Amino acid sequence: MKSVLINAYACNPNWGSEPGMGWNWIKNISKDCRVFVITEGEWKNEIEVAVSLLPYKKNITFFYLPVSDEVRKICWNQGDWRFYYYYRQWQKQALKLSLQIIEEHHIDIIHQLNMIGFREPGYLWKINNIPFVWGPIGGMNLYPEAYLSNLTLKESLFVKLKNRINRFQIRYEPRVRSAIKRADCLISAIPEVRGSIKDIYKKDSILISETGCNKVVDNLPINLDRFEEKAFRILWVGRFFNAKQLSLALHIIAQLKSLSGLTFHIVGEGTKKQQDYYQNLAKELGVEHLCHWHGKIPNDEVHQLMRSCQLFLFTSVSEATSTVVLEALENNLPIVCFDTCGFGLVVDETVGCKVCLSTTKQSILDFSDRIKYLYNNREILKEKSIQTVNRVEEYSWDEKMRKLKSIYEQLLNR
Repeated sequence: MKSVLINAYACNPNWGSEPGMGWNWIKNISKDCRVFVITEGEWKNEIEVAVSLLPYKKNITFFYLPVSDEVRKICWNQGDWRFYYYYRQWQKQALKLSLQIIEEHHIDIIHQLNMIGFREPGYLWKINNIPFVWGPIGGMNLYPEAYLSNLTLKESLFVKLKNRINRFQIRYEPRVRSAIKRADCLISAIPEVRGSIKDIYKKDSILISETGCNKVVDNLPINLDRFEEKAFRILWVGRFFNAKQLSLALHIIAQLKSLSGLTFHIVGEGTKKQQDYYQNLAKELGVEHLCHWHGKIPNDEVHQLMRSCQLFLFTSVSEATSTVVLEALENNLPIVCFDTCGFGLVVDETVGCKVCLSTTKQSILDFSDRIKYLYNNREILKEKSIQTVNRVEEYSWDEKMRKLKSIYEQLLNR
């Protein structure tokens, strides 16, 4: 059995997003490998409970390097660049711990797993004579500046600055260059990252999205009756920060507010200032009576909501694949989204509709037109729900692990 040392700062069996991504990769890798995992430790209790329930629990050993509550707060404040300083210090500790683990255990492969953002590759690439895998890698795609019109001047300047820093760091950040050069295998989360690595570093990478589907559809009835209802429930899920474009979603709902039976369900949260802003915007647009603000709710409740809604509206313009898109597929919920990033690859015409990146004004019209069409053609929407079963199979964790197993075997056979 292969032994793999995994660096995964974020890991939580009860979450989606980056922590859920970390857990799912680790859980599935450990089915066939002996894994030693270095993680931060905020969710140590949840991890230990989840591991104890796995049939292959003897294959997993966790090592924890906890940070302070203050650093954790900074981590979850999207856009707070102070986090990278503390994260870099954590990665230095992870390197020291890795060397200790290697002294005590045989390690066949080192895998830098998450956080997936390219600008912080950690330091495990400094370890020689053991194959080094980095990925899935994300974050090299730039924020489309045509979608800055609904941001404040300060927010717009921040996005433009971040785009310019991204361009520089992708090409010139010393540790990024060193990690890419050292890596025996690179895994790109989305096509844009694979293209950047090829263009800039002349290295090939393997495309595997950072998140995957659990094949729960085999154990759940597809609730097709919901598409016969007069009610039309649209769901939006995400944190209230710029790239998620909740303001765009509210403007889309404003174009649809005359549709009979329409309700808009928003899951997620932000700062008090952000929450007030979006709720006031809903009032200004005359759609506050259609909006149901669920706040931050447990993941199983999100899934229940997905199984009761008819359409998932995903308005993000810049991220990787997004766990919530795969969760929508798991729950047979058709999706309308932009044709960009990893989710643009996942969502095809069989399970949803896509809108090309253009401008905010044009996108409001494009999204509303597609949703009106689906609203008026429930049989098509029902068929898309049925077809999610096939898409879940294509993006299942089993399929991802088949690819990863092949990568590991090739590295060890060199």
